[in-house]
Amino acid sequence: MSTCTCNAAPKLIFPCSGGSDVGAVSDQAARKLTREGAGKMYCLAGLSGRVAGIMETTKSASAILAIDGCEQDCARKTLELAGFTKFAYLRLSDLHMAKGQTPANDANVEKAAASGRSLLS
Repeated sequence: MSTCTCNAAPKLIFPCSGGSDVGAVSDQAARKLTREGAGKMYCLAGLSGRVAGIMETTKSASAILAIDGCEQDCARKTLELAGFTKFAYLRLSDLHMAKGQTPANDANVEKAAASGRSLLS
């Protein structure tokens, strides 16, 4: 039986979509989680720009997941600078994915998505 979640607060996923391979894995993992219905990929740049609608939607989220590829922690820092402190956090380097050495292949994307899935549930 399907349940309508039309009025349910969203679970938002903010990936670092940086220029490195681990940024690509972060981005693709967020897209995979969105396709699976685990949450909704959302706009990290919109938080940086303090876009009103994005800020309001994020404030109403039932859960927030930040995914960073490396130790620069751009997604985490962006959320914190925008005033958000309650969120789950995944850093791909903690999963032994090293910048410049981690192809954005199905296995790495699934490994990241599996960790994100666990944090969102």
